[in-house]
Amino acid sequence: MKQIVMAGPRKSKVIETEIPKINSNQLLVKVTYTGMCHSELYPWATAKPGDILGHETVGVVADVGRDTEGFKIGDRVTGLGGGGYKEYIVMEPHKTCLVPDNLTDLDAIAEPLACLLSAGHRMPPELCGDSVAVVGAGYMGLGIISLFRAMGYGDIVAIDIREEALENALKFGATEVYTPNELPKKYILNWDTWGEPDLTRDGHKADIFNIGFKNVMEFTGTEEGLKLAGELVSAHGRLGIGGYHNDGGRTIDYKLWNIKAFTSFNCHERRIEHEAMLCQRALELISKGLWKFKDVKTNVYDMEEFDLANEEMEKKTNGFIRGAVKC
Repeated sequence: MKQIVMAGPRKSKVIETEIPKINSNQLLVKVTYTGMCHSELYPWATAKPGDILGHETVGVVADVGRDTEGFKIGDRVTGLGGGGYKEYIVMEPHKTCLVPDNLTDLDAIAEPLACLLSAGHRMPPELCGDSVAVVGAGYMGLGIISLFRAMGYGDIVAIDIREEALENALKFGATEVYTPNELPKKYILNWDTWGEPDLTRDGHKADIFNIGFKNVMEFTGTEEGLKLAGELVSAHGRLGIGGYHNDGGRTIDYKLWNIKAFTSFNCHERRIEHEAMLCQRALELISKGLWKFKDVKTNVYDMEEFDLANEEMEKKTNGFIRGAVKC
């Protein structure tokens, strides 16, 4: 079978290797697509020879272990584990989900959907109709915007540096969109809009509880996006950090975060069984039309085009929202 392995930084190759064997409690899955995750952009750019990437898979069951129940040859499946950028993977039944008949393979790549559902679970509206700001309108930002709409948020304000991303945000449920330079002053609570902090407990010169947003979600994965998200939170508000910050340290103005007394949430999930459950739940919500996150424009690449795919993801060229490699 074919498999993508890294030859070094920003350079991959396709090799031939054996189809893996399964035991009595496993599934052999013929991969149809592996979704591209932005969290792997930095590992691709800094790869060592032999590194293997990929974790967002969907495919068809090719063989079933004799003690495995609930699956048969020909079932479309997705879920967690097994790797990705290769023609066949081994999956564990408890981390595998059946794909609903009314979802395409690309719409059913469940791992990023589970990440979004995890983020939404940590940032529910306190009251139906609450407003929320979303910093970053890439694939994950669009997913959380559409999920927030399903969860009952009212005004959803999207911020991104790209006009194209803001147009996409409107299509998936945002009610207002801005580039960072266009943000109204009332949406930013920083040292300029707060004024001189008053720690005497005699009150504040600015209305710090109604400048900015009580709810902010960051999905950029960049230092600039994280800083901006922190400036958007009102005093005693909430900041959900959904971006994956894996390319180095982050410097933020924690004095500002501290004095605003807001709560920040790390929106990632590391409990495998829980995330597998979220995969199944996400598919159910989308299949039933409760979460309207289908038909996202996806650039599909051959395995030999993997480096081109990463370059387009990095530079957001060719109308890139998300990518998938056909295996």
